[in-house]
Amino acid sequence: MNLVYKGKTKDVYALENGNYLLKFKDEVTGENGVFDPGANTVGLTIEGMGKSGLRLTKFFFEKLKDLDIPTHYINSSIEDATMTVLPAKMFGKGVEVICRYRAVGSFLRRYGLYAKEGQVLDAYVEVTLKDDLRNDPLITNEALEMLGIMTKKEYDVLVELTKRIGNIVKDELAKKGLELYDIKFEFGRVGDDNHIALIDEISGGNMRAYKDGEYIEPLKLEELMMKN
Repeated sequence: MNLVYKGKTKDVYALENGNYLLKFKDEVTGENGVFDPGANTVGLTIEGMGKSGLRLTKFFFEKLKDLDIPTHYINSSIEDATMTVLPAKMFGKGVEVICRYRAVGSFLRRYGLYAKEGQVLDAYVEVTLKDDLRNDPLITNEALEMLGIMTKKEYDVLVELTKRIGNIVKDELAKKGLELYDIKFEFGRVGDDNHIALIDEISGGNMRAYKDGEYIEPLKLEELMMKN
């Protein structure tokens, strides 16, 4: 294996067969020791977070596979905290897509003049550039096309997949008495036809979930979701 990228929460290795191996780590994003899925820095280390995140990711990616929703997932090893994936081409230097069901986090910080905390949002989708130096700025579909990052047609596919996947995650959480407030996805172009597919992960580290109005920490979220 050849280490090609050290990320905040995962390291990426190139395999000899052309696929990639993601190594999940125990670091999570946040600031001053407080977890925040929208933060640009590693805020703290939570023991067991890597394997926990992978368990949820495996659960959701395999569910998406059964529903014929495209992802880069091949297989995983919980014991090794690793996931094997197909190679994917990034949109530009990477974009993040947020699906929001309630007004919290950066949405509330930006639009607090109009929005109330916890206000219901109808699967509102935002796209941001992965750019730590500029705090992951929001970007419109017109700007994405003008800058050569993606076409408007690709943007429409991205939004449709985001809402579809977000609603699947939301429904699965609801089965456990949990409410999804927001979730962050990453997508890339996969395969010879460059079809858009979900990449990265679906875990407690990239979503906010609540139970009876109380925020559920990522490790507790995985425990509740995986409980029979």
